Amino acid sequence: MRRASLTICAVMGAALAPHAAHADFGDCLSGLRSAATAKGVSGATFDGATRGLEPDMKVIELMNNQPEFKTPIWDYLATLVDDEKVAEGQAMLRRHAATLAAAESRFGVDRHTIVAVWGVESDFGKSGGKMPLVQALATGACFATRRQGFFRDELVSTLRIIERGDLDADDLKGSWAGAFGHTQFIPSTYLRLAVDGDGDGRRDLVNSVPDALHSTANFMAKAGWRTGEGWGYEVTVPDGYKGPSGRTGRQAVSSWEARGIRKVGGGALTGSGTAGLLMPAGRDGPAFLVFKNYDCAYSYNGSDSYALAISLLSDRLKGKPGVQAEWPTDDPPLSRAQRRELQTKLAARGYDVGEPDGRVGQKTRDAIKAIEQSIGMPPTGRPGSKVLQALR
Repeated sequence: MRRASLTICAVMGAALAPHAAHADFGDCLSGLRSAATAKGVSGATFDGATRGLEPDMKVIELMNNQPEFKTPIWDYLATLVDDEKVAEGQAMLRRHAATLAAAESRFGVDRHTIVAVWGVESDFGKSGGKMPLVQALATGACFATRRQGFFRDELVSTLRIIERGDLDADDLKGSWAGAFGHTQFIPSTYLRLAVDGDGDGRRDLVNSVPDALHSTANFMAKAGWRTGEGWGYEVTVPDGYKGPSGRTGRQAVSSWEARGIRKVGGGALTGSGTAGLLMPAGRDGPAFLVFKNYDCAYSYNGSDSYALAISLLSDRLKGKPGVQAEWPTDDPPLSRAQRRELQTKLAARGYDVGEPDGRVGQKTRDAIKAIEQSIGMPPTGRPGSKVLQALR
């Protein structure tokens, strides 16, 4: 199967014409069938799940444009840790208090972190993704120029879920990478770590909030979560600092203190074990000292932007303030409410931006570029404060 996939990639290059893609897809599916049956998936399950299946090449486009790796950190956090998200999260804390208390007791992970993951991953169940997993993962397994092994393995895991009857195939819809449900588990993680949270004997991360929240707590616990400890905190770094930095460049807290690093506000550093110094926007932006529990959030997605969003949102849900230092930009980011205002103003001027929902897609970016050009601004397509202020 691996040789067949590599051959397909060599033929397709960066992209394939639709008719060629469809022809190669059938050949690739034959190889995937063998891989799936070798892992215990019946031929009947594979055939039923892939009958009439066609590739969705949007998967490849989305794979190459992941926001947590391409969006400036201040823009990424602006919509995930805004006042609106905090208010929604606090409402979820109240609504699901009993479920969260049970998850805390069972796994030792605090409820604020669990709800923060839920909010960042699916906006509390409102945006879990609509791509059929079998189609998305089969497309990636056949046509991605990298990570083909990941897509193949996740496709097989999806078919195992269907084979076991844990979830109906129609429920298995999510992201291009296969993440699904309230807290966006990929299929292999589901098989390994999903748990029953509501006592009905099933592990349903799509239709059961308790199952999803307990499963997320289990994920964090298995990742090494330290009960009663925080993820880290914001710090100030002395001018001219040239020492180590990064999540993995760990030092004892006393070592950081000796280098002149202090908590924001001037307090002494606290925390046990080693910590990394995170400067996600470089030396001129906010800095954070991060501990083991930050690594647990990082392991959920493999991105510092993502892990910082989870960590900062969990703090805000506890009533703590947001980031104190200024981000190094002269064009501050927009919250979701401000992005909706921007889209509404663009629509009023005749631009097609779709529904003003605060999500900035290609239509909104194109409209921003057009309006920027018309008022003499550099055409960036970025939803920033300058263009909103100009439209006001």
